[in-house]
Amino acid sequence: MSTTHFGFETVDEKDKARKVRGVFDSVASKYDVMNDLMSGGLHRVWKHYTVMVANLKEGQRVLDIAGGTGDLSLAFAKKVGHSGQVVHTDINEAMLRVGRDRLIDKGLNLPTTVCDAEALPFPDQHFDVVSVAFGLRNMTNKDQALKEMCRVLKPRGKLLVLEFSKVAKPLEKAYDLYSFQVLPRIGKMVAGDADSYRYLAESIRMHPGQAELKAMMQKAGFGHVDYHNMTAGITALHVGIKC
Repeated sequence: MSTTHFGFETVDEKDKARKVRGVFDSVASKYDVMNDLMSGGLHRVWKHYTVMVANLKEGQRVLDIAGGTGDLSLAFAKKVGHSGQVVHTDINEAMLRVGRDRLIDKGLNLPTTVCDAEALPFPDQHFDVVSVAFGLRNMTNKDQALKEMCRVLKPRGKLLVLEFSKVAKPLEKAYDLYSFQVLPRIGKMVAGDADSYRYLAESIRMHPGQAELKAMMQKAGFGHVDYHNMTAGITALHVGIKC
């Protein structure tokens, strides 16, 4: 039986999705608050840059994978207008429900569906842009997910992968101290869950670094891939063009 990583733990591949679901079921109601606390509000800057790089036009179609509480779906919808479409998806129903309710409160009734990025229920060459923010590292088979993202993109379509990455070496010790000592304590105080935030810190360390993820995207079928480090590499935006 094949194994994979769940944070620093080695688990059967078939068990990872269940374990990840448990993490996000636990944190869904406090997810936005914790994002602001964990990043000092920087996640909003990272997402704003992602929307800028997407360079969406009115009438385009966008797939927001791991869309969670809907930050990017909301921003994308404003760009594509009434003639465009943004599909808001997540594998975790609790996260998706929070996001759907939030979008409705903002006056948007977007197509919303629970789906697995490794088997997307959409036709070939359907979307102009596919986005996945802070979700790829939680997927069991990242290579398969990237192939699926490439499949559903139109030729010259754009994939945006916003994810935690490898921080600059001078900051590694301070970043580790924050991630493994401070972050779980914040999670315990605010969300009543230290273990889920400890997993999130571990999952970041197990995720491919900038160059490795670029190579994975190229292997998945993206003819041109570039990445943009933000906040000294704490996050990176990888941009792939389907050629």
